[in-house]
Amino acid sequence: MNLNWLVKIGTFFIKLSLKLGLPIKKIIKNTIFSQFCGGENIVECRKTIDSLAEFNVGTILDYSVEGEDNESDFERTKDEIIRTIEIASKNRDKIPFSVFKVSGIGSVDLLEKQQLGEEPLEEEEKKAFEAIKRRVSEISAKAAELEVRLFFDAEESWIQDTIDSLCYEMMEKFNTAGLVIIYNTYQLYRYDVLDNFKNSVETAQHKGYKVGAKLVRGAYIERERLRASENEYKDPINRTKEETDEHYDAAVDFSLNHLDTVAICLGTHNDESCLKCVKLMDELDINPKDSRIYFAQLLGMSDNISFNLAKSGFNVAKYVPYGPVESVMPYLFRRAAENTSIAGQSSREFLLIKEELRRRYKK
Repeated sequence: MNLNWLVKIGTFFIKLSLKLGLPIKKIIKNTIFSQFCGGENIVECRKTIDSLAEFNVGTILDYSVEGEDNESDFERTKDEIIRTIEIASKNRDKIPFSVFKVSGIGSVDLLEKQQLGEEPLEEEEKKAFEAIKRRVSEISAKAAELEVRLFFDAEESWIQDTIDSLCYEMMEKFNTAGLVIIYNTYQLYRYDVLDNFKNSVETAQHKGYKVGAKLVRGAYIERERLRASENEYKDPINRTKEETDEHYDAAVDFSLNHLDTVAICLGTHNDESCLKCVKLMDELDINPKDSRIYFAQLLGMSDNISFNLAKSGFNVAKYVPYGPVESVMPYLFRRAAENTSIAGQSSREFLLIKEELRRRYKK
């Protein structure tokens, strides 16, 4: 993961081999898959779940199959997400959240057309969109019934407004009692999201429900900027990383000062943001085990953050993707791409490991 050229070559040959049907599944499963995924199904994830729990780190089961494009696939994905919710309800001490992507249970093209609103949906499209709403409602209702916190994952800006609308409808319906069930995901690399987040809290206060907020920086920067350039509209991404950092830390600060209305999960691999949150919690006399505050990182990344936070008594969970090897390859390719530079998280961890080996050798 630390060698850019090797990752590019490896990614190319993996894609080619899968396309040609070559028998490389075992190699993938024993290398990059085992680093970033818990298994091909929930049963295979059990070892990872138990291993993380030994160190007081929770698991967020993430069914990471992508690319479905028909109603039967969407229904199967919905059923699998509900299974993760049921498993979480029986293992509350080990699995504090469930998660899903709306694009996993409905057509991306349809979500985009609904958001644009330039053309009315045709009859078949109306039925398909109603099916998306039904699946979202079924998943959310099961989470509420079993009192399992549920993340709506963030996606590209051209479908995010539609996702937000569906999520806020579920928040208003299910986040009215003590436990915050529904969490939206806010990508703070977008220049407008900090204000959107604050406005959503103000709306919730007015209507009498609570906001669950997973705060992330963002995952689609290349696609967002390319599409903005090709379609000649304003780039939705902050001009600099420093602006994104400022927006992220401001969202954390705002949340900690509005815990009467907001429950948050810091989905970040940025150690500085985690440290700032820890310090602010101390200043505000917030208990590290306050159930309204969680930290989360991806399996196979940022263990130096996750395990140290957990050891210090904070609520921590790891995203544990799972699914058939062939079906989670898009997810794994993204992990590889974002870690190939010296700024990538795996590269930073590689340097930390080298430093620790030198320290132990000298000792």
